[in-house]
Amino acid sequence: MGSLLDRLEAREQAARTGVERLRAEMDRLAVQLAAEEELLGRLAITKQTIIEVLSGPEPGGEDGDGAAEPAPVAAQVPAFGGDGDGRRLPVAYRDVVEVVADAGRPLRASQVCQALGVGGEPRHREGMRSKLKRLVRWGWLVEVEVEPGRFACAGGVAAALGAEATRRHQLSQ
Repeated sequence: MGSLLDRLEAREQAARTGVERLRAEMDRLAVQLAAEEELLGRLAITKQTIIEVLSGPEPGGEDGDGAAEPAPVAAQVPAFGGDGDGRRLPVAYRDVVEVVADAGRPLRASQVCQALGVGGEPRHREGMRSKLKRLVRWGWLVEVEVEPGRFACAGGVAAALGAEATRRHQLSQ
């Protein structure tokens, strides 16, 4: 009987070692994924800025009423309050903020993924978590201290988004 228990113990230890190795690999991949997503976010912002610059008027040009047109805005995602209502926030980020604002309660990355129709796999959740953390850094969202991993709108964000939605609705009528 002792021999069988020794063999089971050895297999259990081998499985435990395998689990630890895989967890370490997952941690390494999560760090690598976060870095790639950060790069992807910066590239998306750069692309959006280039499109704005190329489609906008020439710096120092004039519009229809003779007033000089301001130079294009710098390639920077605005911190909350920097553009008031989020119109300059990249669409992917604005969608995330709107989902959190509409929920009216703190959400986890998986819940935001589900609301946006994004896959629920770990890579999607980690990507969304990275976006949520960036939005926290930019002042659009806050991470709830008593419930880490849950995100809510920062003060004034939901009201600003509501005002923009009202303005868009009035313009469409």
